[in-house]
Amino acid sequence: MPARLPHKLAESFWRSNPRPDPRAVDEARLSDTPDARPVVRHGRETIAFIEKLARALHRYGLAAPNLEDSLTLVANRLGIHGEFFATPTAIFASLDTGDVDQTIMIRVEPGSVNLDKLSRLDRLTQDVASGVVSPAEASRIIDEMRATPAHFRGKTTVLASAVASAASARFFGGGWREVVVCGAIGLITGLLALVSRRNASFRVFEPVAAFVAGLGASAAAIFLHPTSIYIAMVGGLIVLFPGLTLTTAISELATRHLQSGTARLMSALILFVSIGFGAAVGVETGALLFGSSELVSPSALPMWTLGAAVVLASLSFVVLSQANPRDTGWILFVCTLAFVGSRLGARWMGIESGAFLGAILVGVTSGFISHARNRPALVTSTPGTILLVPGSVGFRSINELISNDPVRGLQTAFTMILTGVALATGLLVARLMVPRRRLLK
Repeated sequence: MPARLPHKLAESFWRSNPRPDPRAVDEARLSDTPDARPVVRHGRETIAFIEKLARALHRYGLAAPNLEDSLTLVANRLGIHGEFFATPTAIFASLDTGDVDQTIMIRVEPGSVNLDKLSRLDRLTQDVASGVVSPAEASRIIDEMRATPAHFRGKTTVLASAVASAASARFFGGGWREVVVCGAIGLITGLLALVSRRNASFRVFEPVAAFVAGLGASAAAIFLHPTSIYIAMVGGLIVLFPGLTLTTAISELATRHLQSGTARLMSALILFVSIGFGAAVGVETGALLFGSSELVSPSALPMWTLGAAVVLASLSFVVLSQANPRDTGWILFVCTLAFVGSRLGARWMGIESGAFLGAILVGVTSGFISHARNRPALVTSTPGTILLVPGSVGFRSINELISNDPVRGLQTAFTMILTGVALATGLLVARLMVPRRRLLK
C-alpha cells in the first residue's frame, strides 16, 4: 500500500495514460456527422474526415496559415482538390472530388493550445496520407481524441499558473516579496481560468482576474512593504496576456492571411484593454480601501535565481500548453536557448533585436528537432515563443494610456508592435533556414 501512494499522488495531478470517455465519443461522432451530404466517388468518409480534421486542428490551436496548408496537403494526397480559408471563428472548404464540387462552412470557436493532441493529429494525418489508416478509421480516432481528457488535470494547470507568475516576477527584476505576491495572484488567476473553462457563461474572466490582481497588488504594497505594485500586478497576470495571439496575428498579416490576422490582432488589443481596465479599477479600489502606496525599488535576488526562474517557467509552459511529458526535456532546452539568446541580443542591440535573435534560435532549433524526431516543430517552438512574446509591454502601454499619459503609452505600444514584428520575422526567417516538414509546422 505505501508503495502505491506516490503513484496515486502523481495521478491526482496528471494522467499518465488518459482514456477517452465513451459517452463523449458518441457525442462527438453525432455532432460532426454529415447526414445530408451527397455520396461521391471518395465517399462520405473522406469528406467527414477532412471536416473533423479541420475542426480538431483549429480547436487545438493551429494558426490559419498552417491550418490551410495542412488541410490542402492532406486533401491532395487523398485525391481531392481542396481550397481552404480559415479564420479564428470559421473555416470554409471547397472540395472538388472529380464528380461533385462541394463547399462547406464550419463554425468554430477559438480554442486553446494542446501540443500533445496536435502532435497526435500530425501522426494520424501522416498515416492517412500514406494509406496506413482509412479516412473512416481516422474519423473514429479523432472522435476518441476529442473525448480523451488532457494529460494535466485542472489543479495542475492552476499550480502552473502560480509558478509561471512567480517566475515572471524574477524576469521583471522583482525581489522575494514580488515573487510571493505574483505566485499568489497567479494561483487566483489559475482558479478563475479553471472556473471559466468549466462555465461557458463566465465571459468576464479576464477583467475580473485583472481586478483581483490590481486589488491584491495594492494590498501587498501596504501590508508587505516594500512591494512594487507594477511588478506584482504584471507578473500575476502574465498567463492572461495575449502576447502569443499578437505575435500569431502579426505573422498571419505578414504571410498575407489578412482576415485572420486582422481578427486575431483586434482580439488581442481588446483583451489588452479589458485587462488594463480591470487592473486600473482594482488598483483604484485598493487605494480607497488600503491607502495610496509609493513607488519602491525591489530588493535584488541572487543571479542563480534567474536560472531557476527559466527552468520553472519552462516547466509551467509544458503544463499550460498541455504538451506530452516526454517532450519536457526538449521544451526546456529550447526555452533556455530562447531566453539566453534574447537577453544577449537585447544587451548588444536592443529589445527588438533581442526578440528577433531569440525567435531565430527558437525556430531553427525547433526545425532541427522536428526533423530528427518526426514531430511538429510547434511542440517546442510554441513554449519558446511564449517566453519571448511582448505581453507585459502591451499591458504597460494600456496602463499608461489609462493613467493619462498618452505619449508614453503610444511609445510603449509602438515598442510592443515592433517586438511582435521582430518575433514574427525571426520565426519566418528560421523557416527559410530550416524548411519545415510537409504536414503540421
